[in-house]
Amino acid sequence: MLVAEKNRAHVATLAVRESLDAHIEWLEKALRAVDGDLHRAVRDSPVWRQKEDLLRAVPGVGKVLATTLLADLPELGRLSRREVAALVGVAPLNRDSGAFRGQRSVWGGRATVRAALYMGALAAVRSNPPIRAFYQRLVAKGKPKKVALVACMRKLLVTCNAVIRDGAAWEPSNALTA
Repeated sequence: MLVAEKNRAHVATLAVRESLDAHIEWLEKALRAVDGDLHRAVRDSPVWRQKEDLLRAVPGVGKVLATTLLADLPELGRLSRREVAALVGVAPLNRDSGAFRGQRSVWGGRATVRAALYMGALAAVRSNPPIRAFYQRLVAKGKPKKVALVACMRKLLVTCNAVIRDGAAWEPSNALTA
């Protein structure tokens, strides 16, 4: 709603713009309150705080991605790497029929987690040495950059899943074997 109201404010007449600005201010205040409540809930729960600390230790996973994974993916740590990738929508799925072999693509899954994971993967490509090497290797093989980034999203998700499953802090040596 906030983005929609900001877009409307750009084209609104002066009389309507004041009302839109007030609504935008109210939405931003409400969003800050909800974010604060969410962060307090994570901080006040020993289980969630421990999981958040484990997730935040992975380079590329920030406050937003960690909170999104905790809130929107409660199955994290209890599924296999293939199952969690399919649940989020970053697993390559086939489009085969009979003798026809279609191109593999990712689709479906939880869009909110996928959106946060995209930004986390962008950060991980810069700050997480194993994921950076993985990304560069894929691009060097001729994969399009977006395809390589989606593969990094999957790798980051699988790493987070393994960290939560094992209850152990992230280590670069184990990052690509998770």
